[in-house]
Amino acid sequence: MKLLLGLMWLLHWLPLPLLGRVGKLTGSLLFLTLRSRRHIALTNLRLCMPELSEAERVAIARGHFQAYSRSVWERGILWWGSEARLRRLIRVEPGPVPVEEMTAQPTILLCPHFVCLDVAGASIAMVASASSMYVQQKNTTFDKVLRAGRARFKPVKLFTRQDGIKPILRALRDKLPYFMLPDMDFGEKDAEFVPFFGIEAATLTATARIAATTGAQVMPVIATFLPDYQGYRVKFYPVWDNYPGPDMVAATRRMNAFIEERVREAPAEYFWTHKRFKTRPNGEPSLYQRSK
Repeated sequence: MKLLLGLMWLLHWLPLPLLGRVGKLTGSLLFLTLRSRRHIALTNLRLCMPELSEAERVAIARGHFQAYSRSVWERGILWWGSEARLRRLIRVEPGPVPVEEMTAQPTILLCPHFVCLDVAGASIAMVASASSMYVQQKNTTFDKVLRAGRARFKPVKLFTRQDGIKPILRALRDKLPYFMLPDMDFGEKDAEFVPFFGIEAATLTATARIAATTGAQVMPVIATFLPDYQGYRVKFYPVWDNYPGPDMVAATRRMNAFIEERVREAPAEYFWTHKRFKTRPNGEPSLYQRSK
């Protein structure tokens, strides 16, 4: 791991167009060699985008491997690049990061699993403190670098799932924005089966429940690649009106519908290699079994 981190540090000095091409090439090779992950990505795409041809789905899957690989190698820029370089590479839309709007009251920054989500985090961390939940890494060296990279500009409170929800509620009540990744399958606990691209998906209701408990507003933020290796686009969406309302399931369905719309705008950059439909209702068989 130390060798990999050392290589990432060396490569972060490269111009982004060159580093991005290194990442894209690596992703192309991984698409050919990581058969199990390729199978997951293509299964997800067949479920979610049946209207496309198989060739179109394969192209999106290959593009996803390329984009994901790019995001890993380019993370070195986020961790060690100068603030001036990051500001040149990150284009915030519709304008500057809305610091006053997201710190004047409790705010959930809703960031679905697009490959550039760490870019969104960096754009916020350069101007404001925040909190977030993260998966503690098994390798202590990598975990230390990851935590330091995410908190290099402003203090950031990082919680694990083992910490529970209370630290998140305290942070929100202190008007510390909570950077929330809402769209992974963690099983049936604290989740409801709601449609995602028309497929019943175990979806955490935490966004709606936390908003209801704290009175927090929900402001989506999504980061994607700019074309031609120019950098990154971070878009802050308007705060959701009347969210969550009285029905937590309806609010969760509304969240998934929003994510669907954004995925269709940049399909290759969504996290297709995650088993989004792993948990099935009523003991239904796995959707990821390989045909014999």
